[in-house]
This record gives sequence, structure tokens and C-alpha cells, in this order.
Amino acid sequence: MPASLPRSSPAEQHVDPAGVLAFLDALESRPDIEMHSIMLVRHGHVVAEGWWRPFSAERPHRLYSLSKSFTSTAAAFAAAEGLLDLDDTVVSHFPEFEADITDGGSRSMRIRHIAAMASGHEQETWSQAVALDSNEPVRGFLLIPPDRPPGTVFAYNQPCTYTLASIIQRKAGMPLTRYLRPRLFDPLGIGLVGWHTFPPGREQGFTGLHARTEDIAKLGQLYLQNGRWDGSQLISENWVAHATSRQIDNANRPDPDWRQGYGFQFWMSRHGYRGDGAFGQFCVILPEQDAVVVTTASTRDMQAMLDAMWAHLIPALGQSAPDIGSQEQLASRLRGLELAAYQADAEPADWERWMREPFRVASADGDPETQPTLTSIGLQRGAAGLQVTLNEVDNALSLAVGTRGWTVSTPADTFGKGIPVAAAGGWSDQKTLRLEVIFLETPHRMDIVCSLDDHCASAAWRLPPLGGFQLQDLRNPI
Repeated sequence: MPASLPRSSPAEQHVDPAGVLAFLDALESRPDIEMHSIMLVRHGHVVAEGWWRPFSAERPHRLYSLSKSFTSTAAAFAAAEGLLDLDDTVVSHFPEFEADITDGGSRSMRIRHIAAMASGHEQETWSQAVALDSNEPVRGFLLIPPDRPPGTVFAYNQPCTYTLASIIQRKAGMPLTRYLRPRLFDPLGIGLVGWHTFPPGREQGFTGLHARTEDIAKLGQLYLQNGRWDGSQLISENWVAHATSRQIDNANRPDPDWRQGYGFQFWMSRHGYRGDGAFGQFCVILPEQDAVVVTTASTRDMQAMLDAMWAHLIPALGQSAPDIGSQEQLASRLRGLELAAYQADAEPADWERWMREPFRVASADGDPETQPTLTSIGLQRGAAGLQVTLNEVDNALSLAVGTRGWTVSTPADTFGKGIPVAAAGGWSDQKTLRLEVIFLETPHRMDIVCSLDDHCASAAWRLPPLGGFQLQDLRNPI
């Protein structure tokens, strides 16, 4: 088992449990914020932790752009080992593209620029880079002339991190996860992690990492300790200082915690700094409070999550007289966290009509890239109750559905890959079956309605996966 961070009570580390309770209240009062986990570390001790069932401590979660902070850490090791220098030009690491890259801005772009999202482009260029060269997006990226001199303008631009990750993997001769295993994961006691690839064999770097909540907290604690861990200097203090301080200004962005400046794959915040990923995956490092806050979640309003941290957790850190009486209340609250599951009738009047043939998934209005890739929904009456099969053109996943709460399982798809899910549902009336399916290694939940009237089904994401992932992608790739 991976080594764990030490545990302590909030009061022992001068944290007011009432403030943590207020933070939970603020999050759970928002119907548009679905929390999956929280961990608060103070003075190196975990003082509060919880998972909203059916999510659990041992399960890795898709981190989206929080992956970038792990890539930054890989770059720290690569720089220390002489595999790269921040002042290297990017094109110098891809000599085979030398003749193709003729624009002066692209040729002058340095590693420090892509590490700081300061390539000189004024907008996201991922789609354009892949369109220019789907086999080698780095070449596609370098073929896009920067709008301004590199180092002068911020743009949150995925090819910057992808290119940084590609350089590390090329120079190290191995994927990021293998490179980081003896340098970061093993020293910190981080167990198996997985990282999605594109193209096959190259880990994405800018997204796609799956890790546990405590793994994220350990990374945050490493940076909080200026790169030291168990008496060893894993990454240099100089790298930590530069990665976690403003390298480029981004004051033109709308949300207050996204316009405080950007380091090397870390955002500056109104308090401290952070790595973050879409839908509420946060690793917030608070040097003044000697604390780390980690969340996994599913929401579009990430600013609201940070607002709640500043309003409730910051005042709770360092209380000289914490509210001891609320400590047991907090412990009980954290033990009882759970996402509400849809519950309705467990049995239809006539099973045969529901199982006769699969329900065709009707096309929905809107962007096709945001819709599930399902073609039909099949229903079976198993020994344990309702079984549902989600069908795609070339894949299928059969899973058990709880009718009185979540049923958690890891069914294998057509390709033999286990996909952890939690499902709940029931008949809201004799002609309508409603289902909810959570893909437990991601932030994503699918809502399904099957209608007996036209034998059709609708399927919709609560929040669509970025990139419109198929079933086989909704899992930790290891």
C-alpha cells in the first residue's frame, strides 16, 4: 500500500472545524457544484478528508489540467538532470522540423515560454495544431506563427504543455509516468497512476492523468515544503520559486483567481497558488497558512469553489481557539458524505415489453461533440435486479443498476477493459425508466431516460467530457 500522510485532528493543527463545516455547507448549498472529494492538510497532517459516496479514497480521479502541475514537476527533474534548459529554443529539441519552421517567432520560442503559457499566441491553438499535423501535434503547433513575441503575452494554450511533455519524454526515452516513478511517485508513496496518450505511446502532459485525492495532496505538500520530502531535496528550491510565482501577467482574464499571474504550469491565486483542472479538480497551496486544500468535483463554476475556500477555510486556519465542540460534528459529517441517487419503482408491470429489444438512442439537439456516443440501451432482468447495456457502434458496457441507491461495479467493455461505474434508477411511471450512471474515475455522470411509448431513449451528460470521450476512455488507462 502507498505510504499515507500523517493524520491529526483539526484542533491539534489549529484549524477551526466550524470553518470546515461552513465550507462544506457553502459547497453543498450549490446545486451546480457536485463534490467528489476533499482533503485539507495543515502542518503536514491531514486534518479533514471525505469522499462523497459512491466515490472513495482508493479510486483515482481524472485530473484534467491539474495534470499540468505534474508535468511541471517532471520538467524540474529534467532540468536538474541536464535533459533540458529553460533557455533552450523549442525547435532545437525537434531538429527534424528545422526546415519546416520558418517563422521567426516560432523559432525564437523557448522552453521557459511554453512552461509559462507565454508562447506568443493570443488564444488556444490545440485544434489548429492537430489539424495541421495529427501525427505530430508539436510540429503543427510550431507551424502556427505566434501573434506576438514569445514571452510577452499569456494564453492558456494546451500545445504549450503538450510540447513541454513531449520534450521530456523524448529526452528521457520513456513516458512521463515511468520517468516520474523513481523520482516523484515512489519517494512520495504514490501508487499506480495512469496517463492518457496521444498519439499512442506519448502521455499527453496537459491533461489525462488519473490519481487519488491523497496523491494530489502529496504533490501540494512537496511544493509547500519547497521541494523537500523526508529530508531529501527532490526538486530544487529555485524551480519551486519560479514555478509558483508570476512568470507572465494575465490580468485581462475575467475571474479574479484566474488573473493573478501564471508560473510554470501553476496558477497564482488571491491566496497562495494552485494547480487546477476542469470541473473542480484543485490542488491549492497556501504557504502563509502552511496548508494544502485538495478537491475533486464536477462543476462549471470553479470560481465559486475558490470563493468558498477564501470565505470559510482561510479564516479557519490558524485559529488560536478553535470550536472544539464542532470537531465531532465535522467528523460525522465527513463520514456521511454521499451523492443522492435517483430512486423510483424497482419493477415495471410488464418486464417483457422492456426487454423485447434495445431502446434506440435518439439524436439530441445541440453540439454533437457534447452528446454521449451511445446508439442504444438494452435492459435485462438479472438475478440481482435491473441490468443495463450501454451500446456504442463498436463497444458495449453492461452494468447493474441500484433501485434503492447506488450499485458500484467494474464491468468490462467489449475490449475487455474494466470501467468503474455507479448506477441508480427506477421507473418514474409504468412507461418511463430513468437512470443515472457515474463513471467513477472521472468527474462525469450520464442521465438516461427510456420511454416505452416510442421505444426510444435519451442520453445526456451532466457535464460533457472534454473531447467527447467514448466509453473506453472513461477510465484510468493503466
